[in-house]
Amino acid sequence: MRGPVAELRAFLDAALLVPVRGQHVDPPEARTRRRVVVAVTLLVGSAVLAWALRIPPGDPVFYPASIALAAVWGVGAVASGPLHVGRGHTRSGEHESRPVVQSLVLGALLLVIFLGAALVVARIPFLREPVDELLDHARFGSLPVVLAITMLNGVVEELYFRGALYAALPSHAVAITTVLYALTTVGSGIPLLVLAAAILGLVTALQRRVTGGILGPIITHVTWSTGMLLLLPPALELTR
Repeated sequence: MRGPVAELRAFLDAALLVPVRGQHVDPPEARTRRRVVVAVTLLVGSAVLAWALRIPPGDPVFYPASIALAAVWGVGAVASGPLHVGRGHTRSGEHESRPVVQSLVLGALLLVIFLGAALVVARIPFLREPVDELLDHARFGSLPVVLAITMLNGVVEELYFRGALYAALPSHAVAITTVLYALTTVGSGIPLLVLAAAILGLVTALQRRVTGGILGPIITHVTWSTGMLLLLPPALELTR
């Protein structure tokens, strides 16, 4: 029986490091078309995201702006070509299956790490204030609507970044998708959001490399983002 450290290492190897066999690869003609679509989508999506993140809390325009952003990522991803679900390693390592539980656990681990870091950030005013302003969309608006938009954007961002964009790149897809995903948040003016995007982008890109599909990254992203939306505000309140 393995100890907890060995179990964690085996889990991380299976979830983030060891690719499954038989992954799909686009033929050359399909990849060329995909590259054109993802390039246009990236430009439009980055502009819409920067606009949406700068809308003042409580402004009703935030909701249609967020839905418009989801539409850009989603339509661009689907229009680029086929997207694959992917498969993950089982605990025994002898078979492969859909990476559902594995991705839920990975999302939960990320959530715990980020919430712990938030307790430190909350004591630094110039870092905390931009985060508070971002969370004000949930405080001053409709939490169920913001939650639904958060989940929707988590799904479509993975369809685009770890689906369409990843498949369009001939090499270094993990590094390039991570950097581009983080850069799309620079327009928010919130340094911690850029850092969070870089970390989340790296983890989900590694998942994409391992599983060959979008299901794992989607589950991890949605688990993390909804957990942060619901749990970060009370975590920050503990430090007031």
